[in-house]
Amino acid sequence: MRPSPHHARRARGLLGALLTSLASLAALLTTAPLAQADTTVCEAFGSTTVQGRYVVQNNRWGTSATQCITATDSGFRITQADGSVPTNGAPKSYPSIFNGCHYTNCSPGTQLPAQLSAISTAPSSISFTYVNGAVYDAAYDIWLDPTPRTDGVNRTEIMIWFNRVGSVQPIGSPVGNATVGGRTWQVWSGSNGTNDVLSFVAPSAISSWNFDVMDFARQAVSRGLAQNSWYLTSVQAGFEPWQNGAGLAVTSFSSTVNKGSSSDPGTPGGATACKVAYGANAWQGGFTADVTITNTGTSPVSGWKLAFTLPSGQQITNAWNANLSGSSGAVTASNVSHNGELAAGGQATFGLQGTSSGTFAKPSAFSLNGTACTT
Repeated sequence: MRPSPHHARRARGLLGALLTSLASLAALLTTAPLAQADTTVCEAFGSTTVQGRYVVQNNRWGTSATQCITATDSGFRITQADGSVPTNGAPKSYPSIFNGCHYTNCSPGTQLPAQLSAISTAPSSISFTYVNGAVYDAAYDIWLDPTPRTDGVNRTEIMIWFNRVGSVQPIGSPVGNATVGGRTWQVWSGSNGTNDVLSFVAPSAISSWNFDVMDFARQAVSRGLAQNSWYLTSVQAGFEPWQNGAGLAVTSFSSTVNKGSSSDPGTPGGATACKVAYGANAWQGGFTADVTITNTGTSPVSGWKLAFTLPSGQQITNAWNANLSGSSGAVTASNVSHNGELAAGGQATFGLQGTSSGTFAKPSAFSLNGTACTT
């Protein structure tokens, strides 16, 4: 039976609508971002990438027991964590997500390694999920080295412990407290026989935080464990499990490195050559100190911050001609209104008064605006 013109027009109209819908669907599939399927990694040193910019690594090195992680669009979770190791030794592994380079495995598009003096800020953010029935720490691993190496072990490791569960502790021994990034930390320092380790331990669990990695890198410089000419090679975040660990997760992570001139925020007045004289008068139970900063460079400094670490047992009770951040352990002295300008060859002097227990000693290292000074 031959269709009427009306039916033929209707069929052509339906066919046209169908073709238009198919074309729209094809365009949507072409332009819309596709969600990344979760990827499970069980190989000891297996890894994958997420967001096209970070590496997620299983990094099981302290046990032969099986560990599996599942990478998600925004982070990873530990899905299997067999076996356990003694809590007075090294952990089982460090499953983590990172920006930078780790044993020649570099994240896509990374700006690392980068010289500390060339970095204005290095903002990072993290969100953790914790579980019961496991012994672990949740920590950042920040690596510094004198060279821009992308392989092997770096010279200095900075760890930021957001949480610890069980009888585990950082490498070395406690050396005081410090305020970094607006938070108070217990500071540990030591060596694992291969590299120096500087650890900052939160007094209570932190589940999420936004901060500047450079605040911690400058702490390493002020303590003589790095120099402004060294390189930041990677920013990593994850877990060190000793027992169990399934369910632990990084639910979000970001890491950015911003490069800029020496006058960028975060290095007030820029990097400069400097010398520090620390003249102390000590007695049983107390001390005073006159601190003189000399700009030995050829450029003026506008606004200064002098970072140093007080030896154990010392605490500052009073200061003049400077504003202080911290009173024991890591301390930062910054200029007041009338002494912030340091001409080439110029000086600024401030004073300290404090209490002391045990044998008195002077701070061993100073850094001005992130650059190590001579003494």
